[in-house]
Amino acid sequence: MNHPCPDSITIREATIDDADGVRDVFVASYGSGYTYPEFYELDELRKMILGEGTLMLVAVDKATNEIVGTGSVLLEIGAYSDLLGEFGRLAVRPEFRGQGVGNSLMRERLDRVRPRLHVGLVDARVTHPHSLSIAQNNGFAAVGFSPLKDRFATTRESCGQLVQFFGSALALRRNNPHIIPEVHALAALAMANSGLRLDAIVEDEADPFPHDHDFELEELTTEGYAPLLRIQRGRTRHRKVYGPMRLHYGKFMLEAHHAQYIIARRGDRIAGGVGYLQNEMEQAVRIFELITSDDAAVQYLLSEVERRCREGGETAYIEIDVLADAPRMQRTLLELGFVPSAYVPAMVFEKVERLDIVRMVRVLVPMELGEIQLTPEMREVARLIVAPLELQQNLPRIRPAVRGCGMFAGLTEEQLAHVARLCTVRRFVTDEVVFGAGAAPDALYLVLDGVVEIDVDGGGQSVGFVGAGEALGEIGLLADTPHSATATARSDVEAVRMDAKDFTRLVRRRPDIGLVIYRNLASGLGRKLARTAIAQQS
Repeated sequence: MNHPCPDSITIREATIDDADGVRDVFVASYGSGYTYPEFYELDELRKMILGEGTLMLVAVDKATNEIVGTGSVLLEIGAYSDLLGEFGRLAVRPEFRGQGVGNSLMRERLDRVRPRLHVGLVDARVTHPHSLSIAQNNGFAAVGFSPLKDRFATTRESCGQLVQFFGSALALRRNNPHIIPEVHALAALAMANSGLRLDAIVEDEADPFPHDHDFELEELTTEGYAPLLRIQRGRTRHRKVYGPMRLHYGKFMLEAHHAQYIIARRGDRIAGGVGYLQNEMEQAVRIFELITSDDAAVQYLLSEVERRCREGGETAYIEIDVLADAPRMQRTLLELGFVPSAYVPAMVFEKVERLDIVRMVRVLVPMELGEIQLTPEMREVARLIVAPLELQQNLPRIRPAVRGCGMFAGLTEEQLAHVARLCTVRRFVTDEVVFGAGAAPDALYLVLDGVVEIDVDGGGQSVGFVGAGEALGEIGLLADTPHSATATARSDVEAVRMDAKDFTRLVRRRPDIGLVIYRNLASGLGRKLARTAIAQQS
C-alpha cells in the first residue's frame, strides 16, 4: 500500500460532521479499551468540537477525504484555566504513522493556540516512541514521568509529562521556590530540560505537618460549605494544593463532577476539608484541593484519602499537585508514601505571577511497567521517579520485620509505617563484609534472614552473631564513631537498611519515635555487650 506524503494531507479544524471520523481514528489507534471513553461517544465528541474550551484538529487525506489523524488542545483545565492548555491525545491511524502526520498536527495546534497560552502541557504515551518524539521535536521539554497512570482495557500504562512556554510565562514566574531535598534532583533536571537555571532553595530542615488523630470525619454537606469558604478566605487563602476543581465553584458543581469532599471537625468547629476526584474507569484519584484552619488537620485529611484509596482496593494511582514553595506539604506527602513525579515551572497562575508545581504520586499496584520506549531525556527523568516507587514495593516485607524487631518495640502502627518507609532491603552473599572496623557508620541494619558474625579485634575470632530480628551497626550510629568491629555474612543474608542520614532526620523530626528507638537500642546494646563479654571469657 502506498502511504501518502505530508503534501497530500490537509490539517483543518474539526466540524461537527467529523465526529464519526475522529471516533474511527481512536478505535483504529487504541482498539476498544481507550482510557478516555468520551472519544468513543459521538455526543461527547460533538460537544468537544463545538465547545469553546477545546480546539480539535483533524488530518484529512486529500485524495479520499478520509480523516487519518486528530489532535486536540484543552484550553480550560479547571482551576488552572488562566492561559494553560493541555495538548490532548494525538491519534493517527497506524497505516499513516511515520509519514509526518503527527508532527503536522502538533505544529498546527501550536500555531493556532500560541497567542492564547502561557503554558502548554503534554501527557505522552510511552509504549511507543511517537508521542514523545513528536512533542520534543516541537519544543516540549521532559519534566515528569507518571508510572502506571492510565488504564487501557486490562492493563495500565505509564506516560511522560512535557511542557512548553509561550509569551510572558517565564517573565511572570516566581523565582526561588523552596523545595525539599527529595525534589531537588527532579527539579534540576526538569529546569535544565526546559532551558532554565535552577534557582530553587533546598529546605533540608522542613518538618512535616503534625500527626493528629483528634478529629471527626464527615462528608461535605451544605452546612459545612460556608465555613470552608470562610477558611479559604482567611489565613489559608494562599493555596498549596492545586487541581481542576475549586470549592468556590459551588457544591452543585462539585457533585456534578463526582467530586468527593471530606471535612475534619473538632467538636463544633470545622478544621478543614480535602477534595478529590475518583475516576472509577481509570482506577485513579486526583486530590484537587486542601483547605485547613488548623495545621494538625493537614496530615490527617491527606492520610484519610490515602487510607481510603489503599484499603478500598479499587484505586491504583493517586496524584496531587503541590506548590513548589510549600516544603512542609511536600515533606508530609513524602511521609505518606507519595513520590515526586514531575516538576513543572510556571504551571499555575496565581493573581499576578506564575508558580512552579511539584506533582507527587502514590502507586498502589505492583511496579510492572512492561515494555516502554523512552527518549534519552525522558529516560533520565523516569530514572529519578521509578527507583523510589520501586522501593515502596518492599514495604509489605519491611513492615512486618520492623514490627517484630525489638528495636522498634512499643511503636504505634502509624509510627511503624513511618519507619518502614525510610528503609530499603539489602542482600549480602556468604562471606561478604557488611561493614568493616574503622568504617564510618553510614547505616543501621535489621537482619531479616541469615547470620552475621561480629569480629572485634580483626583477628578472625568471633565474639558474637547477629540473627533474624536483631539490629546491626547501632553502636556506631548511636555514638557517631567509626565501627569498632567487622561484620561479615556467614550465610546469605537479607537485611533492612536505614541510612544514617535518614535515621538522624527521623529522630529530629519525630522525637516521639526517636525516644522509643533510643530506649530500645540501649536495652539491646546492653544484651549484646553481655554476650560479647561471655564470648571473650570463653
